Amino acid sequence: MHARIPDQSGRIAVVTGANSGIGYVTARELARRGAHVVLACRSPERGRGALDRLLAEAPGSRAELRRLDLSSLESVRSFASRWDLGRLDLLINNAGVAMVPFSRTADGFETHFGVNHLGTFALTGLLMPYLLAGGEARVVTVSSEGQRFARFDLSNLNAERGYSAPFAYVQSKRANLYFAVELQRRMTAAGLPLRSMAVAPGLTRTNVLTGGANAGRGAVYRRLIRLLVRLTFQPTEGGARTSLHAATARDLPGGSYVAPGGLLELRGSPTIRQGHRAIHDPVTASRLWELSERLTGVRYETPTDTAA
Repeated sequence: MHARIPDQSGRIAVVTGANSGIGYVTARELARRGAHVVLACRSPERGRGALDRLLAEAPGSRAELRRLDLSSLESVRSFASRWDLGRLDLLINNAGVAMVPFSRTADGFETHFGVNHLGTFALTGLLMPYLLAGGEARVVTVSSEGQRFARFDLSNLNAERGYSAPFAYVQSKRANLYFAVELQRRMTAAGLPLRSMAVAPGLTRTNVLTGGANAGRGAVYRRLIRLLVRLTFQPTEGGARTSLHAATARDLPGGSYVAPGGLLELRGSPTIRQGHRAIHDPVTASRLWELSERLTGVRYETPTDTAA
């Protein structure tokens, strides 16, 4: 896989949720091509295991582990406040949860919304000064092919009226797409070179349906999900292709949504998909952005804002 990725020497990258699955493969391949990669992981133990594995599979690469828990805004702020590598060239917002039983984050948000969207929104905003210092930096946010099935309801993002795990998941992934495209609109309006892209990995063999909050669902659930994943989902390397393409393809325009090119975006070569409704709905995207600022307390600072 790494032979198709342009040389990344000199770039500094953060990959959230890099301890396993798509995040791990993304971090490993970037490191193989010369990037200095920060594995931002919730669990220090699993993160250390991933770092050791990466250094063994990519000898001589530059990688390090830092703790980040997107379910806690305190943890997100701590991660950003301790950034000491100067500029940041690439932020891959990969970490997330899927189909978990109802719960709330440390800050009281429904878990899908709080982790997948608000944690990502806050992290990107707090790292913005370093991203803008990196010249032509990129932000890649992992959405899902399932987002197109979301009934997006701005008045029920936080499970104010009932809870459905599939509904909450796809709605949070739609929020990821709104966020990525709106971030690009705002960067373009400010005349800044940062590029923001969203990606969908397709059906991929990861532990997102069996790990984390799903670990307590019982042995029958775990066996059935593992069988389903093994029979119908693509290998992890296939799912990481869209993230790596968005992170490294030289001429990819900001605001792109990169998804597998096959049937229903389930697998296939990375392809720009611009037909989705959310990409062309700036009104909802802007309202979500303003809501996210209020809920997280994070406001995106740009040189234009500072000068004003």
